[in-house]
Amino acid sequence: MQLYNKLSAKERAALLEQAGEERLTLSFYQYAKIGNPQLFRNHLFLAWQDMDVLGRIYVAHEGINAQLSVPAKRFTVFKEFLDGIYFLKDVRLNIAIEHDLKSFLKLKVKVRHKIVADGLEDKTFDVTNKGIHVDAQKFNELIEDPDTVLVDMRNHYESEIGHFKNAITPDVDTFRDSLDIIENDLKDHKEDKKLVMYCTGGIRCEKASAYYKHKGFKNVFQLEGGIIEYARQVENQQLENKFLGKNFVFDHRRGERISNDIISHCHQCGEACDTHVNCANEACHLLFI
Repeated sequence: MQLYNKLSAKERAALLEQAGEERLTLSFYQYAKIGNPQLFRNHLFLAWQDMDVLGRIYVAHEGINAQLSVPAKRFTVFKEFLDGIYFLKDVRLNIAIEHDLKSFLKLKVKVRHKIVADGLEDKTFDVTNKGIHVDAQKFNELIEDPDTVLVDMRNHYESEIGHFKNAITPDVDTFRDSLDIIENDLKDHKEDKKLVMYCTGGIRCEKASAYYKHKGFKNVFQLEGGIIEYARQVENQQLENKFLGKNFVFDHRRGERISNDIISHCHQCGEACDTHVNCANEACHLLFI
């Protein structure tokens, strides 16, 4: 059995261009108890390799986090495969606003300690005891409430190019860094404020909402499906778009435009800009604008 990639990214890109077939960029996650993550990983790799699925997938005892590029013509087969796994039946799929033929160039399915690194070793913390999920319309209402504190659960390089107006955007490099900072900053408002959170697709907010409930916050909400699903509902339902700028995404696109606002600046010349590039220095790879 082949349980690894044989093609380089360059070779895969050439094949995708040659085929010229439409592909869908999507993501999903699910917290669930997985007894043997390695066995599950191998099952996914073999099935998705046959479907020509590409992407970056993390599997752990606590669940799965997947970002994928799926051939459009095989989407139905892909969905039927997911529905055949009991904890993934009817899982919400976050379909990208903008698609790219080469959003992913390899199929990487990795076993990790956790699907979202949080640095927590608290055995009494139940990640399934999550906050209240709200749709775009309810989210818009909540964030206009003076008793609401809106928090961006993403990293600084993500919120720098796009965020909701009036959101708290912690200056952090990792999700685990933000947990204690936000709790400390809001410790006096555990009962009198509504804590509303958002992230890219929902996975970080789901863990954060459960964590803050565990820490004593009484009114905890999260944006269902994250910014990706919010943008879709805003367009489909003709709602007011309260997101400014781009939504950072973790593939070769690096961003999806949600509004025409450019809220960030080039790190070198200071001009208005929101295009991330990866430093070409092999010893660096720093993302900068």
